[in-house]
Amino acid sequence: MKQNCNVKSTFSPIALFVYKRINHTIKTIEALQNNEYADKTDLFIFSDGYKGKEDYRQVAEVRSYIKKIDGFKSVNVIERDKNFGLSKSIISGVTHIVQNYGRIIVVEDDIVTSKYFLKYMNDYLTLYEKDENVISISGYFYPIKLSTDYNIEIFFLKGAECWGWATWKREWKLFEPDGKKLLLEIKKQKCKRELNLNNTFNFFKMLKEQIAGKNDSWAIRWHVSAFLNNKYTLYPLKSLVYNSGLDGSGSHCIKTNCYDIQLNNEPIICKKIEIKENNVIIKSLEKYFQSLKIPFHLRIINYILKKIKKIFNIIINNDEVSKIKV
Repeated sequence: MKQNCNVKSTFSPIALFVYKRINHTIKTIEALQNNEYADKTDLFIFSDGYKGKEDYRQVAEVRSYIKKIDGFKSVNVIERDKNFGLSKSIISGVTHIVQNYGRIIVVEDDIVTSKYFLKYMNDYLTLYEKDENVISISGYFYPIKLSTDYNIEIFFLKGAECWGWATWKREWKLFEPDGKKLLLEIKKQKCKRELNLNNTFNFFKMLKEQIAGKNDSWAIRWHVSAFLNNKYTLYPLKSLVYNSGLDGSGSHCIKTNCYDIQLNNEPIICKKIEIKENNVIIKSLEKYFQSLKIPFHLRIINYILKKIKKIFNIIINNDEVSKIKV
């Protein structure tokens, strides 16, 4: 069942979450400014506070920049007076916006968007607003390989995504912040293998690590919340989002290029499709994730290099901060 989009889109507010990465933030803002609906969109920027003296200069630099941003209907800067951390910042920020506006488009400071990203988000937020089987709209999808004769632009998968996404107030209410409750429900439903895409990607392990305090990922809890409620997310086959933060600078992300995509700079024709999981995409996604499994020794090397980089940056920043009166 296909149906052309014949509803007038409402312009949803954007929530942008920033911290201390000035170069990433600039790329994200400039891409959003280049979007077709930017001048009709209210932008809310949540700026997290610095953790310590080593972060002060970088946070201050980002805050100085975001206060000068234009090109949107309005720009609203919310400065945290202390460090929330990415998870708390996103959960509280999204909750605040959806309670006041009913819907939201969410980006982080390393999300570079196509110029048609806002059009796509607004079109489909409007089109599926009353379909309670749909929990969110995603702007990103993985660089899987499909047969050249498989001609689709959009599709549904169970769960939720976290790189350039959108949702409604009614669906965000399903977000369960307690990872232990989610873990118990996975065991109750006996759906671990399905959650892990036929054991090709270990979402279950990510959730257990969040519970153990080894990561503070809001995204794994959002995905599992959606999955357990049998909710679906709409994806574009050709991604309208590029994550520039996979350079080792982001939270919970190692340095990698395996998620790199060619940004889609063509508009997606708005049409309604049946809300069900696309099995062709699922099989291709399983093959893709299987191909990404990194040998243990390479993961150890990557981990060590990241730790060395972090220590080196702390030494440099401490030397710089010694010259600043905070």
